[in-house]
Amino acid sequence: MAGKIKTVFVCNQCGFETPKWYGKCPECGEWNSFVEETRSAAPVKSSSLVSARQALPTVSYDAGSVSQLAAVDSSEDQRYRTGLHEFDRVLGGGLVRGSLVLLGGDPGIGKSTLLLQICQQLGQDLKVLYVSGEESRAQVKLRANRLGVVTPNLLLMAHTDIEYVVSAIQANKPEVVIVDSIQTMSASHINSSCGSVSQVKECTQILARLAKDYNVSIFIVGHVNKDGAIAGPKVLEHIVDTVLYFEGERNLFYRILRAAKNRYGSTNEIGVFEMSGSGLCEVENPSMMLLSGKPSGVSGTCVACVMEGSRPILAEIQALVAKSNFGVPRRMSTGFDYNRAALIIAVLEKRGGFFFGNLDAYINVVGGLRLDEPAVDLPVALALISSLLDRPIDDKIIAFGEIGLAGELRSVTAVEQRLREAERMGFERCILPQSCLKGLKREQFGMEIVGIRSIGEAFSYVKL
Repeated sequence: MAGKIKTVFVCNQCGFETPKWYGKCPECGEWNSFVEETRSAAPVKSSSLVSARQALPTVSYDAGSVSQLAAVDSSEDQRYRTGLHEFDRVLGGGLVRGSLVLLGGDPGIGKSTLLLQICQQLGQDLKVLYVSGEESRAQVKLRANRLGVVTPNLLLMAHTDIEYVVSAIQANKPEVVIVDSIQTMSASHINSSCGSVSQVKECTQILARLAKDYNVSIFIVGHVNKDGAIAGPKVLEHIVDTVLYFEGERNLFYRILRAAKNRYGSTNEIGVFEMSGSGLCEVENPSMMLLSGKPSGVSGTCVACVMEGSRPILAEIQALVAKSNFGVPRRMSTGFDYNRAALIIAVLEKRGGFFFGNLDAYINVVGGLRLDEPAVDLPVALALISSLLDRPIDDKIIAFGEIGLAGELRSVTAVEQRLREAERMGFERCILPQSCLKGLKREQFGMEIVGIRSIGEAFSYVKL
């Protein structure tokens, strides 16, 4: 007899299921995360008791499934080069065979363009299957013509049934598979609509098992919800091997690729791309890109040097301090942590003697870059005081350093790499914590390096 229809509520963060709705998930503590799903209940068996012997698996053991660790091949040829050096950098050196990679981002940011673009390089030596659940094969072909993708080893398929997709993969035996997108896939044994928590989770698990069993590399495209997270349960990120986020403002041409999780590489690396009419182009010099258009002789700007993985990048910090028209002054930050900005303002008031009580303070990182490193504290403080006093900072000065609650400057890592990048970009003076000078050979650099101990010394040096 067919099962009855039942309604369950599933948390789209942790996948917790319950027959009734909760405002706050009792499993992960997330608010307003439950979505309603309608399912067909399984028929109840006549006997509710199942012996342990009947529950044991009956699959015979294969001795070849177990091997010694030393006998496993882990050579470098286990990675595929995508043809985009920035993409390979974020992946950890290339696409690992048998890996499952989740690529997320806002609609129209360029996820499908990026994946279709790498098919040209991968298709020279490998067979690639592109599964589209949102577009027809003719529509994918139009985009491929615009991007110049003409490899004969690229196979197109437009289907949303995950069982049908698995059969096509088993029959054609491709080395790389692209599924665009996972929210359009559905499994027939799950009685819910496409994009639901159960469908997304089940289809991802099927693809993960397929990637490991057949040693095929699979890309899956994931949509992003209003909070900026991958639409679907949080356990989706635990199933896949790598989670990539494609970021950027839609009205700007630059895109940043980040790794939120990577089992085969670092999560600190970023890739920078520029959107053009013929696809995404690599930006090999992000510092020059981020500093292009920097105003000269204007107060409230300072250049910082941050480390994104193993790469030093120069970024322009802008600050604007103005009289508030309300009782409570506004504090806003774009590309910089809001709580960290409030902490720096509090230190400037207590330790520096500057008053922000009735002033609005706005902080912006130019170029859409998001900076989370403590080394940005000093340039943010310099930009704030420069705007407060309306005195510009010399265009040839660069700064980096962490600010403590006592107003002291704390050391940061990778000092030599930062100084080399600043020297290459033409800066003549660098302000850094005094503790960073230990063991540093300043004569190797063609710029003036100034070590300071407190924010007061920094303000005196730049004449603020």
